Amino acid sequence: MAGYGATPMAAITPASVGGAGAPTQERVRLVVLFGGRSAEHEVSCVSAASVLGAVDPTRYDVEPVGITLDGRWVLAEAAVAALAEGVAALPRSLAAEGPEVDPLPTLADTSRSDTAPGMGSRPVVVLPLLHGPFGEDGTVQGLLELAGVPYVGAGVLGSALCMDKAAAKAVLARHGLPQCRHLSLRDVDVGDGLGDRVGDELGWPVFVKPANMGSSIGVTKVTGPDELSGAVEAALAFDEWLVVEEAVSGREIECGVLGNQTLAATVPGEIVPSAAFYDYDDKYSGHGAELVVPAVLPAGVTEEVGRLAVAAAAALRAEGMARVDFFYEEAGRGLLVNEVNTIPGFTPWSMYPRLWAATGVPYAALIDRLVALALDRHARRATRIGRPRG
Repeated sequence: MAGYGATPMAAITPASVGGAGAPTQERVRLVVLFGGRSAEHEVSCVSAASVLGAVDPTRYDVEPVGITLDGRWVLAEAAVAALAEGVAALPRSLAAEGPEVDPLPTLADTSRSDTAPGMGSRPVVVLPLLHGPFGEDGTVQGLLELAGVPYVGAGVLGSALCMDKAAAKAVLARHGLPQCRHLSLRDVDVGDGLGDRVGDELGWPVFVKPANMGSSIGVTKVTGPDELSGAVEAALAFDEWLVVEEAVSGREIECGVLGNQTLAATVPGEIVPSAAFYDYDDKYSGHGAELVVPAVLPAGVTEEVGRLAVAAAAALRAEGMARVDFFYEEAGRGLLVNEVNTIPGFTPWSMYPRLWAATGVPYAALIDRLVALALDRHARRATRIGRPRG
């Protein structure tokens, strides 16, 4: 991929990963943006609590800002009060509750600090932990671009591409990356002949998914044509586009990616689901699925996971952070790219921070790197579009 390079996993250190300079020594106002309007609201609240418990209070003035299910922006006063008492006082999950705030002034104000008054002007970075639509799909990223505020993660285009499974699969195919067989459909394309088409092109069983959703929400395993209409209806409840994928009999492998112009990959991890597939409960209940880090794979396959993860993230313009999910057919097609997630979970059970910890970058250092990458990308882009450095 032109303009992108992979850092060998053996060379990764907390100070070198991701291609940006060392983490800033300035005190940073870190706005942790959580909640959101999507069906993944609860997951986001748990991720935010984990991040608040891990950040270094000597380096960051942390400001938790929640978005309610009906779209109101609020200062999470309960989380602010808990932070003042110490990490042990933080709840398992934050609540998007508190006084309403105006999004743009709240995000862009470099002099504001609810935890350390009188700090004066200093860098501000927004860490969006908004899983799913209205947060992971480029909408909030566009708002942050308009506000001129550095933010963690992929930009508008990368976020939108990775969120939309149908669009992502088209781009990955254009770059020649291996994937499972699939169909991408709009609601108006769903008709009486769909069952015959799925049977002819994909065979049974299949998985039916909303194109724009995550955390396995709206996903149904379909074993035959009689079950297809119900699964399609369930997926279309979340999006007007859906994806029908062949059911792959293989291992589920994940890899973390970090960086801007140069991307680094983690060791691979493996998910061993406790259910028929890796569903919502398996991902977030804290029990059920077994997470194996690092995954037990042949050396050549381990290296291929990292190479393909970097290639997939680069193809989809995923800067900052991403988690790339694969299927691995040991006796078949080998590694198949499944999805690229630009805002992976940061819960205590999430694979992304666990993969980086196993690669030599612990949770707190990972947040430091993400903040440094956000500032690096913001400054680099400012030189090209005439925006004042922030």
